[in-house]
Amino acid sequence: MDARRDTEASSVKNPTGAQRKSDRELVVTRTFDAPARLVFEAWTKPELLKRWWVPKSMGMSFLSCEADVRTGGSYRFVFAHPSFPQPMAFFGKYVEVSPHSRLVWTNEESGPGGSLTTLTLEEKAGKTLLTLLDLYPSKEALEAAVASGSTSGDMRETFEQLSELLAGL
Repeated sequence: MDARRDTEASSVKNPTGAQRKSDRELVVTRTFDAPARLVFEAWTKPELLKRWWVPKSMGMSFLSCEADVRTGGSYRFVFAHPSFPQPMAFFGKYVEVSPHSRLVWTNEESGPGGSLTTLTLEEKAGKTLLTLLDLYPSKEALEAAVASGSTSGDMRETFEQLSELLAGL
């Protein structure tokens, strides 16, 4: 099977699901063929994050990735794109860090309309169910994020890239 068909087969076997849970919540799920420890490391080690977090189809470059992954620590990811007048940053603080099972962080680049993201990992038989929940301060904040394309709702490509990375670890 060629790489493209492998990717397509993986996507069908482990689809990424996204749905609104309420007026303020967006939930994304995906099962990965990897233990929770590796999935957690891919989310918390800058050298791994840089390899999967930006969708390749967007043509963006990951300029820097700083992550002090501990409760009270912070993160800052900076990207560039030929059409951006200046680099774009995503940043916030880690509210909760429970190795291999849970990460909670703020998304402060949006100001007071930013979401709180909760990542949970549940391992069963060597596979990990990832659930990503974005909680917005209001219905309007979620609507604005969806309209701007800045939600976690369309993570299919990045999660496919994460799946490929995990297969090689």
